[in-house]
Amino acid sequence: MKIGNFDTDKKVFIIAELSANHSGSLQTAIETIKAAKRAGADAIKLQTYTPDSITIDCDKDDFLINGTLWHGRRLYELYAEAMTPKQWHKELFDVAKSEGLICFSTPFCKDDVDFLEQFNPPAYKIASFEANDYDFIRYVASKNRPIIISTGIVTKQEILDIVGVCKDVGNDEIMLLKCTSSYPAKLSDMNLATIADMRGQFGAEIGFSDHTLGIVAPVVAVSLGARVIEKHFILDKSVKSPDDAFSLDEREFSEMVKAVRDTEALLGKVSYELDEKSIQNMRFARSLYAVSDIKKGDKFSDENVKSIRPGYGLAPKYKQELFKNISKRDIGRGERIIMSDLKE
Repeated sequence: MKIGNFDTDKKVFIIAELSANHSGSLQTAIETIKAAKRAGADAIKLQTYTPDSITIDCDKDDFLINGTLWHGRRLYELYAEAMTPKQWHKELFDVAKSEGLICFSTPFCKDDVDFLEQFNPPAYKIASFEANDYDFIRYVASKNRPIIISTGIVTKQEILDIVGVCKDVGNDEIMLLKCTSSYPAKLSDMNLATIADMRGQFGAEIGFSDHTLGIVAPVVAVSLGARVIEKHFILDKSVKSPDDAFSLDEREFSEMVKAVRDTEALLGKVSYELDEKSIQNMRFARSLYAVSDIKKGDKFSDENVKSIRPGYGLAPKYKQELFKNISKRDIGRGERIIMSDLKE
């Protein structure tokens, strides 16, 4: 998939998620973008919404958060704190561009999408909790930009539906992100083996949106075929935000990027060809050598020929065929058996 000038077929696309980690400060947001570049991110992702994009200002129990990191808080209050003000967006897009980072965002309603269009974003992201809103996904997909969709709370059938919705409006530039919508998520809940299965199930590219602590999960995800890694990024641990508990700072994110790139290098490509060093080291393999003097006319056998190191002689796979022959020359102990000894 092409996202801006980035090709996920050639390299894993690493997204630093700003989310609420600006902590209400434009300057912190700017410095976080610069730090993400230093840490090796390919992109910075914003979240574009107001509280009214997501919920309503209501005190009823349904609108209180229970059983999560934000237990006891009202949805509207949380989103009012976490939002990235729309008046910041132009400067943040400009800073990202000046840093050489791809910048795009997660909208949460149609008005957010319409607002973002002015920045000509290279992609749109759909958060897990909006992934069950087919009408919204249809609207985003209709903008004919690559669409990246987290799948943290949708079923297999819903994922199939989502892909169908995108394709119905002519958008087949779809990246599905394996995601566990728990904050932070436990390693034991990740089921990353699903990534390899998703590649064959849904006719879309597959990535990984990570909410675990540490960097192990992204490395495993890449080894299983993920072509996008999204991870929350924070300027440093002194910044307090609703997402700080599961965000990586610059040092940690840099370590993750290095580990992902090392994983890519290790995976390489499917190849059964030997590299130059391996070819050179074939000299240490076994081959056929005379282990006692052999006179012309003697029969080759286990008594006078063995498979031993080094590997300059005839390959051991020819031993049984060789034993059907007699020697056409005198061969001294320690002399390699060669192809002409095999042929009539």
